[in-house]
Amino acid sequence: MKLFGIKIPMMASLIMWAIIWEVVGRLELSILLPPFSNIVMRLFEIVPTATFFSAFWITAKCFIIGTGIAILIGIPMGVLMGRSIVFDRMMLPWVNMFLSAPLTALVPVLMTLFGFGTKTIILTTVLFAVWIIVLDARAGVKNITPSLVEMTKSFQANFWQAFTKVYVWAALPEILAGIRLGAIRSVKGVIIGQLLVSVVGFGRLFELYSSNFLMEHMWALLFVLFFFAFLIAEGLGVLERKFEYYAASRN
Repeated sequence: MKLFGIKIPMMASLIMWAIIWEVVGRLELSILLPPFSNIVMRLFEIVPTATFFSAFWITAKCFIIGTGIAILIGIPMGVLMGRSIVFDRMMLPWVNMFLSAPLTALVPVLMTLFGFGTKTIILTTVLFAVWIIVLDARAGVKNITPSLVEMTKSFQANFWQAFTKVYVWAALPEILAGIRLGAIRSVKGVIIGQLLVSVVGFGRLFELYSSNFLMEHMWALLFVLFFFAFLIAEGLGVLERKFEYYAASRN
């Protein structure tokens, strides 16, 4: 980024907003917006604690399992929708509906069916993540060049062979994009699940801090959550860019 011909690093924007935040916080206009420096101090205070690591482990476990299930369901389902017109017409309206619906409203239904434990939190995470993975896998398969599809028929490959050796690799850029977006939605799903279902993990800490008006602690925990979401998105983004060359094989 350049300003008046001078190259300014991207980090300068974050520093500027941190300074503005600090100034506004020092004015004590609202208890909801404490000074930025106080939040950073609380960050170093709560992260090394056993309570934080326990909450992080519960949240990470639900996130990993939920995202993994979403990937295992979403990719084959998206490939099937991309290859089968009948299956696509049957499932596409439902996928679009669940992708755009306020899924938080379904959490009480899951609580009734599966109880108040981690099972419901994991299912909530799956619901948030799986639909975007399905749509991206479907889009990737539909972009595969017809010659590759004809090749699988020429060699009399069954669906599993075509799925593992052709469809997944040819649609890999879109599949990885779907996994990246799905992982970001999983973060939202796991936190909502923990807040609404059983108040465990990070959800329990958010409930504790907000109910006691510990705004500095709550903002510090939010920063940790934002950082990990950013880390996941950027890590998967790097992986996605490394496999972009597979897209060339479809043209």
